[in-house]
Amino acid sequence: MRWLVPWFWALCLWVGAAPAAGPAILVLGDSLSAGYGLDAGTGWVALLQQRLRAEGYPHRVVNASVSGETTAGGLSRLPAALDRHRPALVLIELGGNDGLRGLPVAALRENLARLVRISRQAGARPLLFEMRLPPNYGPAYGQDFAASFRQVAQAERVPLVPFFLAEFALDAEYFQDDGIHPNAAAQRPLLDAVWATLRPQLGSGK
Repeated sequence: MRWLVPWFWALCLWVGAAPAAGPAILVLGDSLSAGYGLDAGTGWVALLQQRLRAEGYPHRVVNASVSGETTAGGLSRLPAALDRHRPALVLIELGGNDGLRGLPVAALRENLARLVRISRQAGARPLLFEMRLPPNYGPAYGQDFAASFRQVAQAERVPLVPFFLAEFALDAEYFQDDGIHPNAAAQRPLLDAVWATLRPQLGSGK
């Protein structure tokens, strides 16, 4: 009867196993998505998980965002994140720190395109976030920088989330004391801006 023991415990493990997790949404971003300066669970990424559950979507959100991240840093971390989480969707919210550091726009475009392609090669559907710079970086660089996101989105045929700070970018009430990072009051507007582009990619909820 000793041969029954492994079979018995295998059956118990199978019966008691948790149901398979839903499809993953990987958020690859910088401080805007990492929740810099915010209480845990109050950033727009955490609110996204709450909204998905409330509307009956099975997706689980994995926040792989890091404050200060650049597109080059994202490229170095993305393969491991894709291999670990096997996401259905990848939200690419990077590029702002590249612009603040004056990265040449051509290099930015190439990095963004590679992030999109690597995500697709892993079987995920990427969404690209448009980013903009303050006017003190000069009109020429600022315009080329903003245009690069649209150009990559068009060339790679990937959905583009319009600049998700646009609604309140000129309103100090929605920013922390540093004047750069959105505060808690800004997180739901950020989510709403993302949701408009993300929701059609999710399929049906309830």
